[in-house]
This record gives sequence, C-alpha cells and structure tokens, in this order.
Amino acid sequence: MGKFGSVVYVVVVMAFLLPFVLIGGLYIFFMGMKFLLPLIVVSYLIIGTLMVMSFFPVTRHKKLINRIMLAAMVLAAAIAVPGIYHKTRPVIQDGYVSTYDYAPFQEGTKAVSLDQPATLKLAENLPILDGATALYPVYSAFAQAVYPEKEYDQYNSEVMSNRTGKAYDNLLNGRADIIFVLSPSEAQLAKAERMGKELKLTPIGQEAFVFFVNARNPVQGLTTDELKGIYSGKITNWKEVGGKKKSIRAFQRPEDSGSQTALQHFMGDVPIMDPPVEDIASLMGTIIDQVSDYKNYNNAIGFTFRYYSTQMVKNNAIRLLQVDGVDPNVDTIRSGDYPLTNEFYAVTAGSDNPHIEPFLEWIVSAQGQEIVEKTGYVPISE
Repeated sequence: MGKFGSVVYVVVVMAFLLPFVLIGGLYIFFMGMKFLLPLIVVSYLIIGTLMVMSFFPVTRHKKLINRIMLAAMVLAAAIAVPGIYHKTRPVIQDGYVSTYDYAPFQEGTKAVSLDQPATLKLAENLPILDGATALYPVYSAFAQAVYPEKEYDQYNSEVMSNRTGKAYDNLLNGRADIIFVLSPSEAQLAKAERMGKELKLTPIGQEAFVFFVNARNPVQGLTTDELKGIYSGKITNWKEVGGKKKSIRAFQRPEDSGSQTALQHFMGDVPIMDPPVEDIASLMGTIIDQVSDYKNYNNAIGFTFRYYSTQMVKNNAIRLLQVDGVDPNVDTIRSGDYPLTNEFYAVTAGSDNPHIEPFLEWIVSAQGQEIVEKTGYVPISE
C-alpha cells in the first residue's frame, strides 16, 4: 500500500470511529460521568497516532512520541479515577435492600408471624396498603396475619411498597386506603389541604432517627446541637467535634422522603444547608442538581432509621452515632432516653372502605403490637 493509500486508510478508519466516540462522549456527559471524557479523547487520539506510526515509521522521535502517549493516558486515567471512585462508593438508599424478602406468604419470608391465629380476618374488599420501605416488614406481616393467602405484587396489589413520597400520593389520590409512614412533610400536608383531604395519623410504633458515619471515623457520638450545627452549615470540619481535620460531607435525602422529613422535624426552625449535589444532565440536555444519597466517604455523615440500617441493610462499613451520649437501641427508645425517637403511623385520608377502622383497631391491639415488636420496632402501647 502506497503512502496515499495509507493516508486514505487512516482517515477512513478514524472517520468511522469518530461517530462512536462522539455518541459515547455525549452519553457519558449526559449520564453525569464527564470525568471519563479525557480518557475517551486520549484513547481515540492514541489509536490514530499508532496507525500513522505503523504506516509511516518514525525512528528519530519514536521514544518521545511513546512517552507523550503514555503520559497522556496516565493523566487521563488520573482524572478518571476520582470520578470512578465516587460512582462506586457504597450508597445507603431505600432501593439498596430487597423488600421481596419480606413479602407476605412467600416461602422463606422474613415477615414475622403470630403464634396464634389473628382475631381479625378479612376475605374481601381488602384495604389497599402502601408505605415506607423501612416499614414494609411491619405492614407485610399485618397482611400476612389478616389477609387471605395469595401473592401480593409490591407495585399493584392490596399490599404495595412504593416508598414514602409515592405512598402519600397514592393515599391522597385514592389509590391506597392506609399507608404506613412517619409524619407527613409540610409539602404533603399542604397538598392534602389543597385536595380537601384530612390526614388521620394513628400511632402504631416507635423508632429511632439515627445519624451514621464511616466505621473508621473516630467520632463516636454528637450532641443534638452539634448535629444541628453540621446540618445548618455552621460546623464544617470534624476537628470541631473531636474528630480528624477533615471537611464534613453532610448528605441528605430527596424532599418528601421519610428520612428527609424526619431531618426537617429535628432541625425545627434551624435552616438546613444545601446538600452535596451531583450535576446530572438529562437526555433532553438540561443540567439539574440532584441530592446525593449517602456515600460512605470517611468524612461523610448521613441519616436514616435504626431498624432499616441495622436489620434490613446491615452495612458493617457504617457506625451509628450516639446522640447526647445515648446509643440508639430498643431499650433506649422504649425508655425515652434516646432523644431522637419518632412515632410512625398508619395514615388514612377518608376512604370509605368499611374494613379500615376494624383493621386499625386490630393493629393497635395486643396482636398488632406483638407484630411491631417481633419485627424489631418498639410498640406504641407499652
């Protein structure tokens, strides 16, 4: 192949590869992985350089060119590594756990059972249940005790699990009769008022709102004032609360999620600072800021609920913090010593299903509260 043919061959091959590089680059950009773009560009240029060198041997500067290509690849990789590290950090979020393990009537289900038949049995016109991920094991066990045995699809049945925000929407729109959640956010209360719905909250149990850190973080506990200082942005370094000299990454959850609402209730009138964000570009090309779920950096702090973090997820890479010197556990929740104890509720909004009131009465009865306790929560009627 002559020189002209070689040039044409190189141009054709590089032109063929270019659309793939551009499409891949756009995809990476839109998926929020811009840190990979230098690696893509450098790889493309190196392929072209190697092809040119194979057709047009360069003996005088070959070593220099090879060193430049190696340096460019190392630099591009160095740019990519922190981003890859960030994307692959362990994440604590509701979707992290398989709720199917707690589905009612499934073989090997983790949903607890009563030692004797339930005093209430429903056969038809079943109230439609929905709720928070962390409470699905409780109300799944309620259904297992009271409802007829069959398969209940978690997204379209009488026993669903759509997370807190969606559960409130389903309740207000009449797609659920009872939801099992923590208290509503201000936005959820306002939406109910606009729709002319009155939310009735029936307390059915207690749970600890907890803060957690990387297991290697030397800080064992914080005061309520220190926590409010961190989440208001007044305390920005772990050294200020007895830790190492590292800036604090205080992660939050999306608005109207159960844990974010719990944080808002905890903070009261103290303004919450803006959370860490990731720039995510939608496929329509719009850049938005998205709240980052907790990622387990050694300088990070996040929040959730005790049962979810210790029973459903069981992440040994994190450690729950003491608050005001008190560990969050069943005993301190029961005694009231743990300061961040929340009631959770069966919430209704005026459904005309005739079985709702009998079901609620059964939930707060001895049998219903036995299920709450067996699941791992603290009963309300002690």
